Amino acid sequence: MLDRNDRQLPWRGAGAGAALPAAPGYAAPGWDAYGAPFEDDAAEPFDPLKLLWLAVRYRWLLATLLAVGLVLGVVTTLMQSPKYAATARIEIMVPTARILEDMDVVAQSNDLRTFETAKEKLKSRDLARRVVVELNLANDGEFLNPQPDFSLGNIVSRVFGSAGQSQLGDLTAEERDERAIELVLKELTVTLLRGTSLLEVRFASQSPQMARQITDQIVRSYMDQQVDQTIETSDLAREFIDEQLADAKSRLEESEAALVAYSKDQQLGGAGEDGALITASISAINTALATAVQKRLETERLVRQIEQGDAAQLKEVLDSEAIQSVQGKIAELKAEYQQKLGTFKPGFPDMQRLSAQIAEMQRQLQNGVDAIAGSIRLSNEAAVQEEADLKQKLSELEAEQVAFRDKNIQYTILNREVESNRAQYQTLIDKRNGLGVVSDLRRTNVDVIESAVTPKQPFEPSLLRNLLLFLGAAAALGVAIIYVLELLNNKFSAPDQLESELKLPVLGIIPNAEGEKLADGLADPRSTLSEAYRSLRTSLQFSSADGAPHTLLITSSEPGETKSTSAHKLAEEFAAIGSRVLIIDCDLRRPSLHRVFKTDNTMGLTNLLTNSVAPEDIQRLFHPSVTHPNLSFLATGPMVPNPADLLSSARMGAVLRACSKAYSLVILDGPPVMGLSDALILSRMSEASMLVVAAHQTPRKSARAALKRLHSAGGHIVGSVLAKLDLGRIEYGHSHRYMYQGYYSYGAEGEAETSRIEHGGKVEPTRPAGKWRDSVAHLYRRHVRPLLERS
Repeated sequence: MLDRNDRQLPWRGAGAGAALPAAPGYAAPGWDAYGAPFEDDAAEPFDPLKLLWLAVRYRWLLATLLAVGLVLGVVTTLMQSPKYAATARIEIMVPTARILEDMDVVAQSNDLRTFETAKEKLKSRDLARRVVVELNLANDGEFLNPQPDFSLGNIVSRVFGSAGQSQLGDLTAEERDERAIELVLKELTVTLLRGTSLLEVRFASQSPQMARQITDQIVRSYMDQQVDQTIETSDLAREFIDEQLADAKSRLEESEAALVAYSKDQQLGGAGEDGALITASISAINTALATAVQKRLETERLVRQIEQGDAAQLKEVLDSEAIQSVQGKIAELKAEYQQKLGTFKPGFPDMQRLSAQIAEMQRQLQNGVDAIAGSIRLSNEAAVQEEADLKQKLSELEAEQVAFRDKNIQYTILNREVESNRAQYQTLIDKRNGLGVVSDLRRTNVDVIESAVTPKQPFEPSLLRNLLLFLGAAAALGVAIIYVLELLNNKFSAPDQLESELKLPVLGIIPNAEGEKLADGLADPRSTLSEAYRSLRTSLQFSSADGAPHTLLITSSEPGETKSTSAHKLAEEFAAIGSRVLIIDCDLRRPSLHRVFKTDNTMGLTNLLTNSVAPEDIQRLFHPSVTHPNLSFLATGPMVPNPADLLSSARMGAVLRACSKAYSLVILDGPPVMGLSDALILSRMSEASMLVVAAHQTPRKSARAALKRLHSAGGHIVGSVLAKLDLGRIEYGHSHRYMYQGYYSYGAEGEAETSRIEHGGKVEPTRPAGKWRDSVAHLYRRHVRPLLERS
């Protein structure tokens, strides 16, 4: 059969799924300038415009939730009992008795602890009990039985002004006391003002007078409590100091005895005041050791030179005058020998005498060199021994120093403990002698800065706070619901979703139309629908450098996505510009195009594939279009039990080859991809395939699966089409509704009869009724969106 991968197509790359290159100067959405699809893996940036469109889309949901939040905020406010709060401010002064005058720094660092202690004392049960007793709150029925803080009955009481119960009931005296104490602690709050020494005492009550009285009484009871506590301070302080003084004396005597005993036992002092003698000896040994190591390295170098046979090149040898004298004589004798060698033979007595003298002188020279080498070896041995002795001595001194340090550490610890105990003992004696400031200890450390006043307005309930709380909760709930709805919405609703999910360029966007509106839109060349298909035709023409593909398969993932309608209308648009177009209904299972062309389906493609048609009748299988002379149609023909076998046969490839030679463009209306293999076979035979996706209908998972199957079959997907898009729905990032209804329908608006109103000689067209949304969209495009894009 015909295999598209076996043909050298002008746009084919290295593999079966290579992308179509773009025409010069043109790049489709999601494709680069060379026609290669790019992978956009970067995280989507935050876009406030998306939030705006989502809010408009779910405006009724948000409005309902906000209205419910508003009602709940008002009802909650009415169900709360009004409360009044009285506030008093006191200053906590840190006590500075002379008994602690030498520890002022420590006292200042503990100021915060003092303030926190005062705060907890103000909230203690003992202080609350004092307040209950002073104001006789245990016998006050109105205080013991307040209205509920939150109840439906509060609405009635606030409307009709009914008061709470004032009876004491059957409670015993102890139960009333406990109840009164619990109510005082419940409504009492104490706050430390940041950066100051002021405490804010605040009490809340349903009665403004009761709030002021209890707040003032809490402050007075706290001051009385402080005075009672300071009366006992002087005796407690004296007893405490006496105990501490006896304990300090005992610790001082024990530490002094331990220091003396340790010093005698360890015999400290032989190593100097602080081990200075040992340190000086170690320093001297280190200096000598460094010199010995240097000397040993030098002699080792000379020994290695001797062992390598270069003893004659030693500096000591070269500097020796005796050796130089011998070398000079040897040179003179050798010169004389060479001079006489030209006259006498080596066996001549003079020549033998000269040879004997030269040998003797060389022996003397070697003896001299050996003597110097021997002395160098002896020096090396002496240096090595000296270095070993110094290292041994250094190790002994270091061990002695470590032992001294261990002993000295313990001695220092014991001595420091003695000094510390002596200082503590002396300090306590001074404090005991100066303990005569009882009057200072009895002074209170609290000053009233601001007394409580009767509040005029309740601090709760706050209508504004409740409204903000419930409106915020309603908004958060709305955001959560919208988020869940968006997660559950697995349909395509905008072109950018199609590009991001399928990584395919969107070649065209087809608005939704049904019934008579669909038929009228397809028949009217000025309609929005016709203009959308013309835009799709233009995208296909620019999909490659050579124009539109010769054979184009139009398929979809599922039935009912307007693939047949798109194939028919696209064929008409190509025929309208002079191209010879053939559209073949390849859906052998559910053919439909023969009804569009108003022809019978008794003969068609299956007759060609089964070779059941005479050669002279083949031309009658191709039906010319009545409205477009350049358009022809080939029906499916009779139904067959094996559509996939016929489509994958060699005759199918021969048919496509013959048709592609006879026509400029062959459009194949294929079956859906999911569940069938027909579309996969056709995609491999076609030069290009186009996937039609229905907006608000096709699941994203189904579209991805269909695209994956087409790629796995070797099909080349030129792009996708978003069909059945409801332009009346407001979607984020999608302004095609206004584009089609605004710009592409300008001709229709020019022909329509528009009422005009004259104002001062100017003629202005009136806006059609019911177009307020278009007006808002126009204002948004002209003013709001440019401002957001610039920001």
